[in-house]
This record gives sequence, C-alpha cells and structure tokens, in this order.
Amino acid sequence: MTGLFITLEGPEGAGKSTNREYLAERLRAEGIEVLLTREPGGTPLAERIREVLLTPGDEQMNPDTELLLVFAARAQHLAEVIRPALARGAVVICDRFTDSTYAYQGGGRGLSLERIATLETFVQGDLRPDLTLVFDLPVEVGMARATARGRLDRFELETRVFFEAVRGAFLKRAEADPARYHLLDAAQPLTQVQQSIDALVPKLVERVRG
Repeated sequence: MTGLFITLEGPEGAGKSTNREYLAERLRAEGIEVLLTREPGGTPLAERIREVLLTPGDEQMNPDTELLLVFAARAQHLAEVIRPALARGAVVICDRFTDSTYAYQGGGRGLSLERIATLETFVQGDLRPDLTLVFDLPVEVGMARATARGRLDRFELETRVFFEAVRGAFLKRAEADPARYHLLDAAQPLTQVQQSIDALVPKLVERVRG
C-alpha cells in the first residue's frame, strides 16, 4: 500500500469538515488507515498559529504576516504529521492546504501568486496533493451557513467581494488542472454531495492498494 494525500478545499460554509469525516469512514470501511487533519493547524504549535490567524483583534494583520504565518504552520504540520503518515502508507485527508493560500491570500488579499509559489516550493519541496476535492457554492449560501454556525472568525468577517475573489481563485485552479482537482456542487443537499464522494471511493481504494 502507498500513502495518498487528499485535500478538501472551498469557501466558507461548503461542508468540508462534514465530508472529510464521511470520506474517512468510507475508506476505513475498506481497511485503509486514514489520518484526518486540518490547516492551519494539525500540531500543537500549528494550532497556536491557527488561533493567531483566526481570532479577530484590534491590530490589523499585515497580509505578508498572514501569508508567512500560514506557511510557518504548514512547515510544522508537514514535518510532524503529514510526511510521516504518508511514509507509512496512510491516506491523509486534510481540511485545507496550499490551494487555500492561493485562494485567500492570493485571490482575496491580492498577494503575488509568484511569492506564494516560491514559499510553496520552499516549504513543501515537490510534495503536492494527489487529489483535491473543491466544494463549490455561491458566496451568499456559504456565508449564510457560516453565520448560522455562530461566532465568525477573522476570515469569515471579510466582505462579499473578498469571498467572490476567493471562490474565483478556487475555480480557476480547478479548471487549470482537472487531473488533480475534482469539483463538487456543495450547494446540493448533503446526501447528493456524499453520493458524489461515494463514486470516487473505488478508484481511491485502487490507488492506495496499488
């Protein structure tokens, strides 16, 4: 068996966490070791960085500071969790990864994509996800769902214009590399979204078992 790196991406309220658990259950039912994790976060140190990134505060965070914190957390996450799990043949399912950096810091904040790509190579080397599921839905639907969950974090407090740019960045990346990205309509009822996930499971099992 070989390790497989699967990432789940999409804007706020797209249901990534729920569907991450569902996909994990389906793969575990096939006898496959699955590690669930998230970004920013995944280790105690990276979770502390997550808290800094997500907690609203009086001081406005510089976009470059935000970008560097994201990659600092990712470096720790890769070293302590993701690379070791892949090395032992596990399937790693991660709620957000570097595509979110391109979408939020690149699309939303307007930072240079070249700068992000440089940090991506510096921190990750040649490691990229084997499969990225992009959960897409209209911004107004996603924000309504996020608001219904309760208190909003620092990103969820952003403007509609910001989130339209984020969504556009995700869609552009998915369109550019259809071999790696799989687009799912997250505005559908959950049962229909999970039926789409079910259709992917046999091929994933085959890839893991070689």
